[in-house]
Amino acid sequence: MTNAPERLSKKNFTTIAVLIVSSFVVILNETIMNVALPVLMHEFNVTPDAIQWLSTIFMLTMAVVIPMTGFLLQRLSVRHVFVLAIGLFTLGTILAAAAPGLTVLLIARVIQACGTAIMMPLLMTTILHLVPAERRGVLMGNVSIVISVAPAIGPTLSGLILQYLSWRFMFIVIIPIAIAALIIGTPRLSTEVDGASTPLSLTSVILAIPGFGGLVFGLSRLSVGVTPINIGILVVALLCLAAFVFLQLQLQKEDKALLDLRPLNFKDFTLSLILMMFAMISLFGVIILLPMFFTNVLGIETLTTGLIMLPGGLLMGVLAPMVGKLYDRLGARPLIVPGALILLASLLGYALILNENTPIWLLVVLHLVMSLGLAFIFTPAFTTALNPLPHHLHSHGSALLSTLQQLAGAMGTALLVGVVAATTTAKLASGNDQLTATVQGFQPGFLIGAGCSVGIVIIGFLLGGKKEPVSLDAEPASAGNH
Repeated sequence: MTNAPERLSKKNFTTIAVLIVSSFVVILNETIMNVALPVLMHEFNVTPDAIQWLSTIFMLTMAVVIPMTGFLLQRLSVRHVFVLAIGLFTLGTILAAAAPGLTVLLIARVIQACGTAIMMPLLMTTILHLVPAERRGVLMGNVSIVISVAPAIGPTLSGLILQYLSWRFMFIVIIPIAIAALIIGTPRLSTEVDGASTPLSLTSVILAIPGFGGLVFGLSRLSVGVTPINIGILVVALLCLAAFVFLQLQLQKEDKALLDLRPLNFKDFTLSLILMMFAMISLFGVIILLPMFFTNVLGIETLTTGLIMLPGGLLMGVLAPMVGKLYDRLGARPLIVPGALILLASLLGYALILNENTPIWLLVVLHLVMSLGLAFIFTPAFTTALNPLPHHLHSHGSALLSTLQQLAGAMGTALLVGVVAATTTAKLASGNDQLTATVQGFQPGFLIGAGCSVGIVIIGFLLGGKKEPVSLDAEPASAGNH
């Protein structure tokens, strides 16, 4: 009979609580802008392509900065990284609220994204350091709240604000929360530096910017068309990434890598990483497709769209801690496989049922079912990925997981939106009217998401059930077999 899991000390509990609340605020900001783009396009009198940069540049910055967080977390204390993250985010938010035009707002979004990129790896690494392995499921459940509820609330919150107030209040309402988090959190966080002082590899940074940034940018461009320029951007990005990976493999032999790739030697980490990418392709793709369907087919206004999607996000938030407790008892397979099957059913439902006459209550039900499935996937996947890693790889594992999540989100958006656009064009060319072609165009997009769910089911079986926690000094070969 095993001993009862060790309880967190008050200090460690406070540390994690501060980081969770702060992460929620910064992740909320990631999706709050999408609903406001048409309003800002009119406000600044710019083209749709120009205003879309407010979302694109945020994703680009995240993709470039996240791979560097593993290095930061080993060089600086939790307090210093937290101040850097929340400080940048607060500065960017204040600048955005006061922005006189699009250029300044774009700069503000870059600064905000730098802070946002640092927060999630900081939160996950801190949990791994402070929480015993047998209790991580519950805490990772709270991380899932940040990942699932914050993006769901973002469009609803911005829709409500835009209905009654100026767009600037999307940022003004966040400023006091960010400042409060900075004031309350800073003195409560540790100043101890956990890792060794390793030199910064400037070559790695130079390769990471066009590599990760170029890949996200190229993928985002594919959603509006496959052109020689877009393919060229992707080819250059992939070449830079190949050089980046080769360089990291050399540097990590001396513990000098900007992004240490040794977490990939752990079987459960790699499998969970692939699973998370499938889940993010489905999630981000559907988050984009549903508002498009509601607007283009059903003619539903923005605020109503946000309200339709809100219950699903809240359901994920309510279930996340419960799923975490179940994970600590049962392990990954008994949760992920049923969750993936539920997700598969909901996405097939979207593909087969949605049309111009679909009632709103059915839209809410389908989204709740999809959210239920994702709730049983995210927490087990996160925890199973990071649990096997030894102490010295926590920060790099968290950074690698967050980086590939961003890339998968960009892939999901580009792939599903591109397929929908191409299918709609083909249906129009074959003689269908605009409405019929639009409805039929969405079907293959949701089917691709369903295909990703099948991949999640297969990997869920490979991950297995309850595992004993590994020691902090476990080697990759042994940890991979747990």
